Amino acid sequence: MTLHLGYGTNGLTDLRLDDALGLLADLGYEGVGLTLDHMHLDPLAPDLAERTREVRRRLTSLGLRVTVETGARYVLDPRRKHGPSLLDPDPDARAARTALLVRAVDVAAELGAHAVHCFSGITPPDTSTDTAWKRLTEAITPVLDAADRSGIPLAIEPEPGHLLATLADFHHLRALLGDPDPLGLTLDIGHCQCLEEASPVQCVIDSAPWLRHVQIEDMRRGVHEHLPFGDGEIDFPPVLAALAATDYQGLTVVELPRHSHAGPELARTSLAFLRDATQKAMTTKATTKRGGAPC
Repeated sequence: MTLHLGYGTNGLTDLRLDDALGLLADLGYEGVGLTLDHMHLDPLAPDLAERTREVRRRLTSLGLRVTVETGARYVLDPRRKHGPSLLDPDPDARAARTALLVRAVDVAAELGAHAVHCFSGITPPDTSTDTAWKRLTEAITPVLDAADRSGIPLAIEPEPGHLLATLADFHHLRALLGDPDPLGLTLDIGHCQCLEEASPVQCVIDSAPWLRHVQIEDMRRGVHEHLPFGDGEIDFPPVLAALAATDYQGLTVVELPRHSHAGPELARTSLAFLRDATQKAMTTKATTKRGGAPC
């Protein structure tokens, strides 16, 4: 089993980016989910190109891989969480989100990232579902064009409460867009437990052809709360075994955005948990191959 484990900088916002990257490398992570935000590689501040090159040099020196994530809460609007979105009623506001995602693709290309993560946003009040999907397809098309030019896949995430909330919604978007090559999937394992009808294991199996980025944390059924491992309901060894069986080669990034106050310690314990769960998955697989029952 080969899984490439990373940790999201949105769970390390109390640390400078340089310190966060050093911490993750020292702990033994292979990569980082880098959320572009005002405290970590601000995508709207001056000298982005030079700052990006500095981060690339730091990542290279530490041997860390990277995914670019775009879930910063207030990077575009200090008063609206995740606003404006790709579904905003104001065309100029939608264009601002599109421009940010195109910029994220450019940053990802400079960093040598394996994907750029994004999400649809919540359907605004008094907006029909058909209108929302039309806005999404129009607003995301320039981002897909940029992704195609750069060779960096765009990995959209089904997010509870958003227009694109489930794996079925992801496939609906694919169909609306004509199944473009640059469009891939961010699979959040906790969201599978929270919302999907299928189990997290089955979600991994079903998603395999489109997997471009994976986020992982614990969660409970019906409650969208990212939890440290062991605080939720997910049985992780089978999930990790299923993920390894897909031959997915991207990062699997721990996603604990509301736990930055304990980020360094949770980064340590999360890696230990995932390594132990991976070992259990390998043991179970080996026992099953020999024809015996798992211990």
